[in-house]
This record gives sequence, structure tokens and C-alpha cells, in this order.
Amino acid sequence: MQPDCTAEELSRAARTSLALDDFVAQHELDALAYYYKGSGSPANEGTMSSIILGNSLLTARHIPVAGEYEVKNALAMKVMDSLGAGGSFTEFYAIDFNDDLVLMGHDGPGHIAISEGKTKVRPLGIYHGKVGRGLSVEMSVKHGPITLLSLVEDEQMRFKLLVAEGQCVAGDTLEIGNTNSRFRFPLGASGFVSAWSAQGPAHHCAVGVGYLASTLRKAAAMLKIGFRLVC
Repeated sequence: MQPDCTAEELSRAARTSLALDDFVAQHELDALAYYYKGSGSPANEGTMSSIILGNSLLTARHIPVAGEYEVKNALAMKVMDSLGAGGSFTEFYAIDFNDDLVLMGHDGPGHIAISEGKTKVRPLGIYHGKVGRGLSVEMSVKHGPITLLSLVEDEQMRFKLLVAEGQCVAGDTLEIGNTNSRFRFPLGASGFVSAWSAQGPAHHCAVGVGYLASTLRKAAAMLKIGFRLVC
């Protein structure tokens, strides 16, 4: 817990986390995607601005939670978690052309079981679509081999698994209460982003630890869906 976390925000996050546990148990959920847009409903705003800690705890307990109602990515996260690799919600943040790497993460939830070191809990400021309330998790994925997975709609096979293998490397990241990792790929930063985007994925994906392309290729064959390895 960072020292600027207030008792009020910690209490709100705890209540919301317990409510999420009850919700998941009541409906026997194995995964969850959520979305909220709008204003004028204090109860909804209070819930959604305090939801990230509970979502991260659920994700670490093998019930992945995807924001922005990205159902396909909730499934991708579930696949990665089922393989024991984690499966943290992520998207492109920036490209560092000097170091030839891609910065990827999200405003939560994060898979805290695959965090490099301790996960930090930090208040959210006014950025990344936030209104300056609530708490979030700040972490990097464990340094070393990683795999990205996206479940993509495909014209021929209905769906395909889009996969890339790379490395999570140490270095500075933004301290904004988000998951944020530095990834290096064999194609280079520009080559990877171009090749990945050309396959038509949504802007989210799931990141897990270890090299899993071979296993995911076999899973796609068993499910009779497509498979594409970018690198």
C-alpha cells in the first residue's frame, strides 16, 4: 500500500471486492468482463471507481476479469491462466524506439500472481479516462520469457489464436497506478506492432509468463480454430 492511499478509498475497495466475490459465487462464474460508461448514478460511479483491486484479486484466484467488456480477452486470459502462465489484461501503451521495445499494460486488473516483485496499490489520478478517484494496482510482469495471446475473429476459421513470444525486461515505467511492462520481441518494436496489428486483433490481449506458442498451437488444433504465430 502506497502511503497516499486513504482509509476511505481502501474501505471502498474492500467493500467492492467482497461484493464481487459474492457476485462470482452466486453466478458460479469462471471469468468476467465488465463495462461502465456514463455519469449521474453515484452508486454505479462509486462501484466502478473502486473495482480494480477486487478484479485483480479475482484474476489471481483463476477467475480472470477483463475491462471494457472485452469478452474475447476474458477468454484469452482464462486460457493463459489454465496453462499456469497468468494471463494479465494488457494493451499497447507506447513504443520506445531508442530501446527498441514496446510498453504494454493497463489500468487494471492485473494478474498479481505473475508480478515482478510486490504489487503496489496506488491512488488513481486524472488520466487514462479516470476521474481522480479510487485505487489501482501498479506492477510489471515478471522479467523473462513471455507470451501474448489474443482471441481474434477469423473469416475462414471463425476464430484464431494470435500469439507472440518475447521478453519482459527491466527498466523505467510510468508510476500511474497501472500495470506496465517493457517487452522486447524478435521482430523489433516496429516490426512486431505492424505484424501483430495486421492480424486484426482487438486492442487488448493477455500476457503470460513463459514461452507457450507450441502448446497454444496444439490447443488451437484440438479446438479446430486458427492459429497465427507472429514471432
